[in-house]
Amino acid sequence: MYTNFGLFIDGEWRQASEGKTEPVISPVSESPLGEVPGAGVVDTQAAIDAAHMALARWSTTPAHDRAEALHAIANEMIRRTEEAARMISSETGKPLAQSRREWGLSIDQFRWYAEEARRIYGRIIESRVPSGRFEVSHEPVGVVAAFTAWNFPASLLARKIAPALAAGCPVIARPSSQTPGTAMVMVDCCRAGNLPPGTVNLVVGSTDATYRPIMASRLVRKVSLTGSTRIGQQMIRDAADTMKKVSMELGGNAPLIVYDDADLDMALNTAAQAKFANTGQVCVAPDRFFIHDRLHDAFVKGFVTRAKAIRLGDGLDDGVDMGPLINGHRLAEMEAIVADAVAGGAKVNTGGQRPAGFNNGYFYEPTVLTEVTDDMRVMVDENFGPIAAITRFSSDDEVLTRANASDMGLAAYAFTRSPARARRTVAELKAGMVGINSTALAAAEAPFGGTNFSGMGREGGSEGILDYLDVKLAQVVF
Repeated sequence: MYTNFGLFIDGEWRQASEGKTEPVISPVSESPLGEVPGAGVVDTQAAIDAAHMALARWSTTPAHDRAEALHAIANEMIRRTEEAARMISSETGKPLAQSRREWGLSIDQFRWYAEEARRIYGRIIESRVPSGRFEVSHEPVGVVAAFTAWNFPASLLARKIAPALAAGCPVIARPSSQTPGTAMVMVDCCRAGNLPPGTVNLVVGSTDATYRPIMASRLVRKVSLTGSTRIGQQMIRDAADTMKKVSMELGGNAPLIVYDDADLDMALNTAAQAKFANTGQVCVAPDRFFIHDRLHDAFVKGFVTRAKAIRLGDGLDDGVDMGPLINGHRLAEMEAIVADAVAGGAKVNTGGQRPAGFNNGYFYEPTVLTEVTDDMRVMVDENFGPIAAITRFSSDDEVLTRANASDMGLAAYAFTRSPARARRTVAELKAGMVGINSTALAAAEAPFGGTNFSGMGREGGSEGILDYLDVKLAQVVF
């Protein structure tokens, strides 16, 4: 399934210079989907050099032409939707409907930033100097390296490639080695934009062969990561040596609050979908469920019913609601998190084990835990899997304090009918994004990102392009 692709460097697909290949493993069957080239240091340096050579041409391409190129890429992505969706589902195991939606959101990024390319505005400031003025303009930051995770292999990459191209920056994409084919399809679609060779490049390989040369290069002026907080912290340290600009979309541990005046059915339907989509492997998925005493028992009953109704299986099969975890490490983590909770007195209301009848694949049952305490791993750590930890609260002051007792600050949710309570919740929750009676936070037109240990910078919205631009001030006197 990877025979038409490989490494994409200087406008062409090629094999690794050392002939190395790496297997891509299906999370459904635990068998290889195929082999992809494993880049060496020489290949990564070739990608850096190609991007640097493309910078002069692409950064001076008129905004109108950059916009047209991004629209052409989006059109090609639309044409290849089914191919891309099947690749996403094959590599991640997620249901095809979710894969198609992810590819559609990726197309939205290219459409949005095609128009943002035309809206890179400057401004004029009157100077204190007679007959003078300050002119503020923006310039592309330079070559960008985009590092992405496996859980949303298309949309995470689109959030980086699209604004970088719109700003006039060449890109080196380094996707997760667990989902390289999805990135390959997207990069191949970029050829429809007739970009100068080297404007978009793709390398897949080991940390030593890809990450280290990129981080050491003075030619790469910005890095953007979607990944774990631990990796983000290391990347920030490494970026300091060459003073690279950084943007980080890191881990989350989202609280979900159901106040006593909430619409219970709305809260249940919305929360269950958000928790178990993509097998819970979503950085903004709710992990910590705070339910008011008055609604707690009814919420637990309804949530368990919805969890039990989820059909597990291969995402390529019809009728499947939830696929496997991405690998054996994630499966072992789920088992350890649940074991820790049970040892501390938590109750498993449903799930909590590998499903019967699945002899292959990294499947884990949708799991609902109650009687959890705030110091358990399931509450303290991002579980990044299909585990919902439900606890009680009795007052607004209590729940806001407990919800904020985390180093993370990516997303948070609350359900209430009260506008005043909603305003207070938005104001007091320490998160970059807050959903009130909704968990739909990801859209091309809206800024996506967190605070504290969940990262810095924003992807999406008019704010998203700013991380790919430098500000220049000129004092002009005549």
